[in-house]
Amino acid sequence: MSDIINLLPEAIANQIAAGEVIQRPASVVKELMENAIDAEATHITLVVKNYGKSLIQVIDNGKGMSETDARMCFERHATSKIREAKDLFAIKTMGFRGEALASIASIAEVELKTRPADIEVANLITIKTSEIIEQSYCQAEAGTSIAVKNLFFNVPARRKFLKTDSVELKYITEEFKRVALAYPEIRFKFIHNDNEIYNLLSGSLKKRILGLFRKTYEQKLLRVDEDTDVLKISGLIGNPVIARKQKGEQYIFVNNRYVKSHYLNHAIRGAYDTLIGEDQYPFYVLFLDLDPSTIDINVHPTKQEIKFDDERLIYNYLKVSIKHALGRYSLSPKLDFENENSEIRSNIHRPNNGPFSNSLASRTRSAPVMRQWQSLYKGQEGAELQKELDNDSSDFQRSSEVLTVPSAATGDLLVETLPLDAEEKEPYQIHNSYVIVQIKNGFFILNQYLAHQRILFEKYLKSLNESEELTQKQLFPTSLQIAKDKVEIFSELTSELKKLGFDIQSFGGDTFVVHGIPAGFNNSNLQGLMEMLLDQYISNLDLDISKNENLARAMAQGAAIKKGKKLSVEEMRTLVDELFACENPYTSPIGKKCFVNYELEDLEKLFS
Repeated sequence: MSDIINLLPEAIANQIAAGEVIQRPASVVKELMENAIDAEATHITLVVKNYGKSLIQVIDNGKGMSETDARMCFERHATSKIREAKDLFAIKTMGFRGEALASIASIAEVELKTRPADIEVANLITIKTSEIIEQSYCQAEAGTSIAVKNLFFNVPARRKFLKTDSVELKYITEEFKRVALAYPEIRFKFIHNDNEIYNLLSGSLKKRILGLFRKTYEQKLLRVDEDTDVLKISGLIGNPVIARKQKGEQYIFVNNRYVKSHYLNHAIRGAYDTLIGEDQYPFYVLFLDLDPSTIDINVHPTKQEIKFDDERLIYNYLKVSIKHALGRYSLSPKLDFENENSEIRSNIHRPNNGPFSNSLASRTRSAPVMRQWQSLYKGQEGAELQKELDNDSSDFQRSSEVLTVPSAATGDLLVETLPLDAEEKEPYQIHNSYVIVQIKNGFFILNQYLAHQRILFEKYLKSLNESEELTQKQLFPTSLQIAKDKVEIFSELTSELKKLGFDIQSFGGDTFVVHGIPAGFNNSNLQGLMEMLLDQYISNLDLDISKNENLARAMAQGAAIKKGKKLSVEEMRTLVDELFACENPYTSPIGKKCFVNYELEDLEKLFS
């Protein structure tokens, strides 16, 4: 029998390693910036073109490399961090496996320029698919410049499965933020397509946070500083008032290395307890420093997942430390932060209140509405109801409307009639969050937030796909400040926002001017609404949905009335009417139930 097992060629082995380490352009950004950190740089510049597909370049003023090291750094498993096996358990630097540069060089064109401060000329190396194309000398500043061009040019399948440009830019920006937060003492610059996104001067952690996120956070950050025999916990957390509905502003660093840990996130979330809503996420940038021998960071190729010797102990220390920080600032759990910016979140409008109203309050309940719902019911009862409607639709119009609601007990579709005469029961709100509506054979409970999301979503999507809403010009234009890393995405949305009635134009940099708003729209907190809209839109970019659907979903989630908003009887009726006029009243845009139905039989069973 002939031999069939062979050693893989080095180039193929490197491409396999690249599949683990280099998943997208952001992976290259992470590896190159971490190398610059390890080179003791005090000034690091990231240059990206075409969302990382054409160019990713990192320039630093670090130690540079000798001629031999410049060549060796592209060899697989070449590293300056490891000398013997026990070194794996005492690592406090960044990259150490020695796979990154070799992997990158196998799937891209790489140009390296590097010069130690005590040498007059720099070394230049050009590599393509793991082969050295050129090795010579050149003039360059002290430090290292490494440019990665045409990423995945020889692996078209990998390039094909990259996400949209906006998504890839989001991942690149996130990697930049993580490194910049971990090292506020280093100056960082980020340039994309010749536009400067960030220029962060060295300084304190608080200054770095304000430079990366929002200036409005300045008075809303609380310091955490606990030093124990086991670990040291430091950093800044957000006042509950700046908790957000979307994830993305939560950062944990262990020995200055960003890590992902649902376990630690749960500890922090638990410390906030009732200070924030169940669907909110607090802001935090926290650093845990502990003996590297008590953790294992070598459990995942990206080194973002780690294991602790005693996870329970770390969990408890972290949770108590956050509670202490919140307690020092006298934050009472009784405070209600749920209704922050309620003026922009309450959008149950009365008739003629512009594009954010879809009121049916002035409409009569009619047979066409009944036909729409009856057609969804498949069965003999539905056929009989249709026959009755055909025989005497006028009597039906005067007496009742058919509502089709899912049964809480069986999930099947039921057709019930809701009396519309003078004895109609008024809807009732409980906990300022749910609306109870009595129907013939029971009642249904409607979630006001999810129901309003569905109403707004269908309205916005229709405007985006079919027509434009009326714009009301502002006598005094309003300015918007958009986070620098989100300016490009927001610019792409201005044409779609125009279809919703907004007239927004760029004023240069991160400033936009609002010249017009939808007719009847309340612009008392336009800045807050646009921030929520943009955050929600970006968080949905990973989903396989169209741009219009994403924007409509983000607008609906940001503008819908929230739990805790008290509604009048007329507003509750309007909410019910509008929901059951939707094409799909069953679920919210993200698939959650808008209401549940209970029959009298269901209630009787509870008392058996």
